[in-house]
Amino acid sequence: MARPLSLQARSLAAAGIALAAFLGLAFFALDKAFFDAALSSQRDRLQGYMHAYLAGADTNRAGNLIPPEVGPDPRFDRPGSGLYASIVGDHVRNAKERQWRSPSALGLELPFDTELPQGATVFRGPVQTSLGDLFILSQGITWSVANRPELKLTLHIAEDSAALQNQVQVFRRTLLAWLGGLGVLLLLLLLGVLRWSMAPLRRVAADLARVERGAEGHLAGRYPAELSGLATNLNNFIDSERERLERYRNTLADLAHSLKTPLAVVRTQLESETDGKELRWTVLEQVGRMDEIVAYQLSRAATSGRQTFAAPLPLEPYAEEIVRSLEKVYADKQVLCEFEIDPDTRFRGDQGDLMELLGNVLENAFKWARHSVLLTARPGRSADSRSGGLDLCVEDDGPGIPPDRVEYLLQRGVRGDERVQGHGIGLSIVQNIVKAYGGTLKVGRSKTLGGARFDLYLRSG
Repeated sequence: MARPLSLQARSLAAAGIALAAFLGLAFFALDKAFFDAALSSQRDRLQGYMHAYLAGADTNRAGNLIPPEVGPDPRFDRPGSGLYASIVGDHVRNAKERQWRSPSALGLELPFDTELPQGATVFRGPVQTSLGDLFILSQGITWSVANRPELKLTLHIAEDSAALQNQVQVFRRTLLAWLGGLGVLLLLLLLGVLRWSMAPLRRVAADLARVERGAEGHLAGRYPAELSGLATNLNNFIDSERERLERYRNTLADLAHSLKTPLAVVRTQLESETDGKELRWTVLEQVGRMDEIVAYQLSRAATSGRQTFAAPLPLEPYAEEIVRSLEKVYADKQVLCEFEIDPDTRFRGDQGDLMELLGNVLENAFKWARHSVLLTARPGRSADSRSGGLDLCVEDDGPGIPPDRVEYLLQRGVRGDERVQGHGIGLSIVQNIVKAYGGTLKVGRSKTLGGARFDLYLRSG
């Protein structure tokens, strides 16, 4: 398919067509006006010649008309000059003659035989004759002198049309040259205006190209008011696409991290000398857990965090399920996990969020603990909010986390010890879930066990 025309080419083509139509109509209108003015001038000139002949004519005692010997224009006295005069009627020169002609018209075939009544005026032309096209003005008059017979006459004045046609042709050539030059000038001016007007669009396209190449992160230029909204929407679209891509990457990483524990449990059971029934039960349990993890991670993009009207979930059953799995993974460490869970403690939110939260915090504690882990949970309130919530605390007797390393370890992909197996995203997942529920996460040192202490507060409404 042919490449579509650019906006500039479309605008220029449309303006060119409109301009051509306008200049064409202007040409015909001006040409018609000039021709009408030239024709009116032609008639006025012939009328002037007619009045001059009448002013120079006279009658003799016999009542015959005596035309002037010399015409008002030298061409009347020069044969075949292109300017002719004739008087038709009774008593022209003498009673026998009925027509008088100027010297320029003698012996020529001219349409001067028409006779008109008094006051009638006829202007014709161009009339085709053997001498060429002529403009002819004819007028009927009555000549009356005291004590002499009244004469009824018709005067004819004719002129070759070549002069008028030459004027018209010169005017048309001049007009065509000026209008054509004006059209070209206007198109060039329009092209300049279009390029200036389209410059912001070209700048947007150039900025988008830089964004595509990675040279820029956003459309950061200053654009006209008509394009500022477009630039803002494009920047929002770029941000949303980047966030979507980052969310997909994080979801895949979170999925891999979440499946690590069930797979480790299965691997541990397969490597141990466990009887078939217990192994089968463990594998089925962990496969079900993995199925729940996959379903949770796939729907996580639609999770909106805390849910005011969500059904409250007890913590202890889910904590026990996670701890059982972790005790199998870290069976060689013989870690003892104790619970101090208030019976009234409930979690208002998604079950998958709860499992992900407890699983990552407890797994981190099991990984670094020497022998003991403590999980404490109770209904709580934040210091700056009157709304109810949930307080969680997980402590271990491991080496703990130095205060200057806390912010660093909460970053995604960072591990506390590169020699320890892991992905470094568990604590980042915890932090994201806590933020989604409008809560807080604090990391410190356990006064009870001496290791790390994670205090989590989650809002429930």
